[in-house]
Amino acid sequence: MNRNIQEIITQMTLEEKASLCSGLNMWQTKPVERLGIPSISMTDGPHGLRKQGDLADMSSKTVPSTCFPSGAGLASSWDRQLIQEVGKALGEECQAEDVQIILGPAVNIKRSPLCGRNFEYFSEDPYLSSEMGTHHVYGVQGEGVGTSVKHFAVNNQETLRNSINAVVDERTLHEIYLRSFEGPITAGDAWTVMCAYNLVNGEFCSENEDLLTDVLKERWGHQGLVMTDWGAINERVKGLKAGLELEMPYVGPEHDGMIVEAVKSGELDESVLDRTVERLLTVIFKGFDNKKPGFTYDQEEHHKLARRTAAECMVLLKNEDNLLPLGPQQSVAVIGAFAKNPRYQGGGSSHIAPTRLDAAYDAIVEMAQGKVAYAEGYSLKGDAIHEDLIAEAVEAAAGTDVAVIFAGLPDSFESEGVDRTHLHIPGSQIELIKRVSAVQPNTVVVLSNGSPVSMPWLSDVKAVLEGYLAGQATGSAAADVLYGAVNPSGKLAETFPVTLEQTPAYLNFPGGKSEVYYGEGLFVGYRYYEAKKEQPLFSFGHGLSYTQFAYENISIDKDQVKDTESATITVTVRNTGDRTGKEVVQLYVKPLDSTVVRPVKELKGFEKVHLEPGEAKTVSFTLDKRAFAYYNTEIQDWFAETGVYDVLVGGSSVDTPLSVSINVISTAIPFKKVTRNTKFYELLAIPETAPLASELMELSMERIKQMGAMFADSMDSGLTELFDAVVHWKKYDGLRSIGGMIGGMSEEKLTAVIDALNQKLGL
Repeated sequence: MNRNIQEIITQMTLEEKASLCSGLNMWQTKPVERLGIPSISMTDGPHGLRKQGDLADMSSKTVPSTCFPSGAGLASSWDRQLIQEVGKALGEECQAEDVQIILGPAVNIKRSPLCGRNFEYFSEDPYLSSEMGTHHVYGVQGEGVGTSVKHFAVNNQETLRNSINAVVDERTLHEIYLRSFEGPITAGDAWTVMCAYNLVNGEFCSENEDLLTDVLKERWGHQGLVMTDWGAINERVKGLKAGLELEMPYVGPEHDGMIVEAVKSGELDESVLDRTVERLLTVIFKGFDNKKPGFTYDQEEHHKLARRTAAECMVLLKNEDNLLPLGPQQSVAVIGAFAKNPRYQGGGSSHIAPTRLDAAYDAIVEMAQGKVAYAEGYSLKGDAIHEDLIAEAVEAAAGTDVAVIFAGLPDSFESEGVDRTHLHIPGSQIELIKRVSAVQPNTVVVLSNGSPVSMPWLSDVKAVLEGYLAGQATGSAAADVLYGAVNPSGKLAETFPVTLEQTPAYLNFPGGKSEVYYGEGLFVGYRYYEAKKEQPLFSFGHGLSYTQFAYENISIDKDQVKDTESATITVTVRNTGDRTGKEVVQLYVKPLDSTVVRPVKELKGFEKVHLEPGEAKTVSFTLDKRAFAYYNTEIQDWFAETGVYDVLVGGSSVDTPLSVSINVISTAIPFKKVTRNTKFYELLAIPETAPLASELMELSMERIKQMGAMFADSMDSGLTELFDAVVHWKKYDGLRSIGGMIGGMSEEKLTAVIDALNQKLGL
């Protein structure tokens, strides 16, 4: 329906405008009935619909909905279309339950494996996280239901999340933490964005103008609304000025009154409030107009999708002697309380009431033709070692061909609101694995956890299947993979460390009582391990299959491009095994000679391909400026510097057998104006200034050589080498080095040179 929103705003009273800026209750917006402004509903997500039967009654039961794998698992599929399918299903369930906005996806970066909410987040890599989030948004909003990309921004811990100040440098902020949000907001056109509780560089996210206006609205062009996380408000009027539209939930009339009084006193220009109301009405009417009254969905089909998705997300970490897949005739000891009482989702606001729940034990009994024994192994109540339970498990394992232990993190070990303090699974489970594997060499461990765990027992078992928190179909999906009905194709979207001390943020997580310093900078996840040459337990992108893949050929359509152009990389991958399978082809870009600190390489492309035995397929990637760029803080934009880059392709971050090089020519200027501190290398890379810069640098170097000759007789060989190093680094000096007594140029002449350079560049 076409409406004149501006006309509606002119008819609203000041009080009505202010009232729209906060909710009606916990989950709904306020209506203005006299003007035909409806109320719309929102509920928690992001991997399932968490809707209370009565949105106005906090005590009402949550309606059943399909519980899909949480974000940690979904990202491990590396499958854009699968994520979009899940999003579509979520949108359908929202329509069936008369919900207009689902709160998700959650795209914060996994800075530390200790973050209690990592089970909801996609990845340690911003490109992968952004791609997953974008396709989640595509799926949901394609059904006429809005998303709320969260938590904007730099919300990477639960410790003191309401008050912690995240101190992060500008380049890291843009390259790592904001980059993760960019795709869902710009490409996905998410209806809403949810701001985080914490502060970023001294300003609460709810009133951070740099984030909410400069980046989100002006740079990224977001046309929707910004809402608070529930209770993430500091100063209401300051937040509204900064770009915060909607406060959730409703806490009473006081905050609306603050807005009214600010307008009346002149503190707040009413035009700012009008722009806020325009954004609110745009989303409210969009949600209302896209309603599908009477819509229903097929619960069984959604459960089948949940099962297929869970199996696609599971990561085979180890498979010694090809123990997996299991043969149906093998006798199996199914061990662990999780086998009958699965841990399938995380704790907190995303807790779903599933439409059904599959247990692994039941699914294995259904698939197996041989003997299936069961032993509880450990208690879900506490972490005490129960000798009787372990003895029963040992006896069961010794009497079968294979033992499959279901282990992982219980609810008490990870949840929204609290961070973990270690990487261990419960001691009772560690002892169980140790004792069972001692009597049964064919031991498999299936993990249920929302984030990495340490594995001191890894060498004792032959196979490990990482199931993450795989949703309501976790049990049947695990059985599908264990018995080979599904060939595992998941890949880790995060690095598994050997120890906590090895992790990038170890010295700076979770910070002090008032702030946390992001001292690792750009070096998050695999970027850190590669730069430090650290060997993790399992690398980013790692994941095994029941077949094998060969990377055969790589080609590039041009070996040199300007930063205004793109290049196409083509790769051939073959299934060399005897089973149908899927491979995640990963592409990384490696700068060979950068003038700034950069990671060794970064993920810039991926594609999941289905291959029959013996089949080969070509996969193409298009690389544009952003694939080679870093965030230049001087120009506050992305900048791809001139130079040679290697493009590496393979099956994981540490397995990239194919490579090709490309020369990138920058056409951009990496500074706003030439100054005394502009570097020679920056000017040498620009055609308009390169001749003069080269002449100036040569004159300066000649001056240095002349001064060096004066002391040549007194120099030993070590000092000569030092002098040579000074000459080598000359191009990284600023123009001011050519002035004064050392440089030999007068201030007047230096100023004239700088003016000439600016004139050449039109600055």
